[in-house]
Amino acid sequence: MTTDVPAVVAHLGEEFLAQVYGRTYRHFPGAPGRFAGLLGWDDLNALLTHHRLELPRLRLSAGGEALPQHAYSAPVTTRRSTVWHRLRPAELHRHLAEGATLVLDAIDELHPGVGHLAQELERHLRTGVQVNAYASWTPEEGFGVHWDDHDVLVLQLEGAKRWRIHGATRQAPLHRDTDVPEPPPDEPLAELVLNAGDMLYLPRGWWHAVAASEGVHSLHLTCGMQTTTGADLLQWLSEDLRRETNVRSDLPRFGTEEEKTDFVRSLGDLVMKQFEDGTLLDRFLTMRDATDRARLVPSLPYVEGVPPDPSLVVHLVTARARLHRDREGRVVLMAGGEEWTFSPQAAPVLALLVDGGRHRLDTLARAAGLRVGQVAHLVSALVDGEVAAVGRAE
Repeated sequence: MTTDVPAVVAHLGEEFLAQVYGRTYRHFPGAPGRFAGLLGWDDLNALLTHHRLELPRLRLSAGGEALPQHAYSAPVTTRRSTVWHRLRPAELHRHLAEGATLVLDAIDELHPGVGHLAQELERHLRTGVQVNAYASWTPEEGFGVHWDDHDVLVLQLEGAKRWRIHGATRQAPLHRDTDVPEPPPDEPLAELVLNAGDMLYLPRGWWHAVAASEGVHSLHLTCGMQTTTGADLLQWLSEDLRRETNVRSDLPRFGTEEEKTDFVRSLGDLVMKQFEDGTLLDRFLTMRDATDRARLVPSLPYVEGVPPDPSLVVHLVTARARLHRDREGRVVLMAGGEEWTFSPQAAPVLALLVDGGRHRLDTLARAAGLRVGQVAHLVSALVDGEVAAVGRAE
């Protein structure tokens, strides 16, 4: 049985986006097998076995503090004098049995199934997503009562975990902020147990504490969602306005009071003109989507371009690509910080790729009435731009 990723995303539909997202927590009970096939203990063991995972990507946490790396690993010096840390399974087991929590950051970059989940969430929520894995065995709280500077969606994969949710004490706190949130009240706003198959959404800034206190070990994923705030909009606008002479000009440090007033007023007029433009927010969000970091997926062995092989499968490695027509009717693709312009005949190919999924070259060619070689040439440009990848069908 495999995880139905579209069903997971379906829980985050219009009602969720309008009434829950960024506002309050939501518990999504589910059947125990809902996440079967996504990530299990064997998968986690394999990742720890076959990857050299260094601190802080792999860490053990207890009482809100990271354990020193030497407590559960030993340094190994290669013959080229590089050093890496090899896990010591017995010491790893001991610390976990004594209450430490195992954390593996960005597991979406290591595990295909989790990576697919992250990309679908990115496509739906139009924001970057990083997935971390947490495993714990005891009622000890690995992190204490804390808050995150990003929204999270929690998927309970195995076992159970108790969550104490205290709510927020500062609205929309940031990683770089002018103040820190006040401590939360002692009594939680809600207390619930996530069992295998359950999901939980928490907005950023909500204090919470988590423990595997139900007598069973726990394995869960936390999908952290990148914030896009007014501060980001203002930062982008300041960069965008560098095209204006007044913005590039030196401040009139030694000018008269009238010159200083005129200078500040001119900057204010420029900014207000932008704020009065009803397209400002859409332009900013389009830029965010178009510059979304693509995921790392090489296309070996096709280092000299994509061959016209009908059976090759292609997919985009960014979930937030933007597609539009220019004034001449040509198709413009914006993805991964790059921009490509194609003839109108390429529109069906690009539309299928932007919608997601993996597509054979011959399927794309039929959709557009093009030859397979023409589609292969188009895809080669996207592979060179690091926003697409090709391979054999599974």
